[in-house]
Amino acid sequence: MRHMPHALMLFAAGLGTRMGALTAHHPKPLIQVAGRALIDHALAQAADVGRIVVNLHYLPDQIRSHLADRPNVTFSDETETILETGGGLRRALPLLGPGPVFTLNSDAVWTGAPAIDELRAGWDPDRMDALLLLAPPDRATGHAGRGDFLMAGDGRLCRGQGLVYTGAQILRPDGLRAFTEPVFSLNRLWDRIAADGRLYGLVHEGGWCDVGRPESIPLAEAMLKGVADV
Repeated sequence: MRHMPHALMLFAAGLGTRMGALTAHHPKPLIQVAGRALIDHALAQAADVGRIVVNLHYLPDQIRSHLADRPNVTFSDETETILETGGGLRRALPLLGPGPVFTLNSDAVWTGAPAIDELRAGWDPDRMDALLLLAPPDRATGHAGRGDFLMAGDGRLCRGQGLVYTGAQILRPDGLRAFTEPVFSLNRLWDRIAADGRLYGLVHEGGWCDVGRPESIPLAEAMLKGVADV
């Protein structure tokens, strides 16, 4: 069994309803931030990953066309029904291959070291079934929540208002087979992994902006400009 991930699941199937008119004619992953589509910001976090699977639902042909020149990208079709993160990842497993995988959301902008590099450096398959990349609330730009996880001194996670999940992780997907329904969230698998003491976290050292609403776009652009001006 492979112990280090070599494939990435990029979640891009959401409707983007919180973006309002911006997603009337374009899927959210193609919204521009600082002159670059959100999905390209995400792919920059995984520049050295050899196999990438992108799930599709809303206006899928636009995303297929946008990524047509990337030979390492394949697509998982969810045009009939959005399967959420758990169901979507399980659908894509034949394309991703065996062993642990990276997963990444396509609606955020980052500064600092690439998320995938941080996760790869922190991954310990002997102790972990999942390693989530997290941000302190003061570096979680555009995020309105109060945090998702508390982290112990050894890196283990439990639920609580503390660190914010950035949408990037390494996950051993074997546990997905335990769920019989087609549509479900990865939160359910995380809870099982946490109960076994194998859910871990890592704090991202750079900046992160959740671009889920129109008002987050200027925040993300200011964050990126601030780094460029240094």
